[in-house]
Amino acid sequence: MAHKHDPNEKVVFVGDSRIRKRDYSNVTPPDYTAFPGKSEAFIPNFLLKEWMVGVVVLVGFLVLVISEPAPLGYPADPLNSAFIPMPDWYFLFLYQLLKYPYASGDYIVLGILGLSGLPFISLLIAPFLDTGKERRFYRRPIASSLMLVSLVAVAYLTWVSWNHYEHELEANGQVPEHIERKIKAEEAVKAGKPRPVPGKEKIPAMVAADDPAFTETMTQAQCIACHGAELEGGGAPALRGIGDVLSKEELVETITNGKGQGMPPFKETLSAEQIDQIATWLSQQKAEAAQ
Repeated sequence: MAHKHDPNEKVVFVGDSRIRKRDYSNVTPPDYTAFPGKSEAFIPNFLLKEWMVGVVVLVGFLVLVISEPAPLGYPADPLNSAFIPMPDWYFLFLYQLLKYPYASGDYIVLGILGLSGLPFISLLIAPFLDTGKERRFYRRPIASSLMLVSLVAVAYLTWVSWNHYEHELEANGQVPEHIERKIKAEEAVKAGKPRPVPGKEKIPAMVAADDPAFTETMTQAQCIACHGAELEGGGAPALRGIGDVLSKEELVETITNGKGQGMPPFKETLSAEQIDQIATWLSQQKAEAAQ
């Protein structure tokens, strides 16, 4: 401190002993370069970055969903007993897993809840079981082996499931519906006709719509409850143009004895004359006759 106005006098600054001097030697630098092998703080630095990346991905996903709606599949045919249901490719391994004896039948609960939920449960408890600081895969034999076995099992089950599906198609002489529709579209283009739109094919007009076979007999038999008020289809296939597919004899057989689980027999509720009347009228329902 200064006592005089002499410019040559020595000035001494006295600090306040009540103020504690801070030690900045342990403060982490922003770039963490002073700590080799260390990473940034999980909260809030790392977590905030993860949240921001998650928001960007979620917004991008929502934009794709809004701009490109999921396409509808082909109309289901409940009378097609030859149809082989198949899940999407990323569920093929679970689909194949549920075919095995220990995952179905008497063990269905184990197959659905146990084997299917085991991988997800393992992912949840993995951070609590594997608490080591080592991150190199060849230094973590147990975790790396389990992951390798899981990947091989998923790939193998997916391949077996698809191979079995192709074998069933070949054994039954079937062509998948999407391939069949593609072939029909190519044939239509070659013939100079418009490409058919799946699920929106043109239904032929009804022939002799005022015939008593339709207005009286079929109405009495409640055929329109399944085939539609105008036979355009609904819970059962459309009957317009059925004359191009089935003959009168085949129609009589189908009406009399039924077909599959969807078409009930009418031999107990309709007389042979009524069945013949309906089959005769349905055999006239042809696309060419409607034009």
